[in-house]
Amino acid sequence: MVVVITGAGSGLGRELAKVYSKDNDLVLVGRRMDKLEETRDEIIDAKSVVCIECDITNPQSVDDLKEKIKNIHKDVDILINNAGVGIFGPLEEMKIDDINTLIDTNVKGTIFITRALLPIINKKIMNIISTAGLRGKVNESVYCASKFAVRGFSESLMKELEGRIKVVSVYMGGMDTPFWNNTDHVKDKSRFKKPHEVALTIREMDDDLTSEIHIS
Repeated sequence: MVVVITGAGSGLGRELAKVYSKDNDLVLVGRRMDKLEETRDEIIDAKSVVCIECDITNPQSVDDLKEKIKNIHKDVDILINNAGVGIFGPLEEMKIDDINTLIDTNVKGTIFITRALLPIINKKIMNIISTAGLRGKVNESVYCASKFAVRGFSESLMKELEGRIKVVSVYMGGMDTPFWNNTDHVKDKSRFKKPHEVALTIREMDDDLTSEIHIS
């Protein structure tokens, strides 16, 4: 199978690449080639691993990604939309640029990638959403708004693609990843699950009958 993973340069994306690598062809997508190559170097059991730089907020960059994938693989079996950003704080203190970054990356980026690759996907789309897409949280109003949007996108796409492509939504809590490095929103990220643990749970719970994966 050909598995495309966005945000594969670190955190959960890197760990998902590891657990989905066995006997599969991987396409690792991210903003920094050096981080993607670090992920590639930690993978030992994939049939092949290709690293492609892409800014998912830029439609032209996404179109270029599609053409690069088509030049390597005829089609894609699984797309894992993992890329995302988190910016937190009271709404009145949120900068307009930060609001745009959250919506452009988490919402539009997910939509752009899915729309572009949809004609060549033949099995499954998995959207990594988080529990922020299930309930509101203090000082996460815009972040939660972006995740609620991806939840709505996923649920609608599930109906739109029924019988053609499986759509899976993943809801999990915080993880001990670099996601929190530039914020004081979380005081002690070490209390969270490790990304490898979450990735393993996702892989174990992912089957043909699953439409939602919840990890507490």
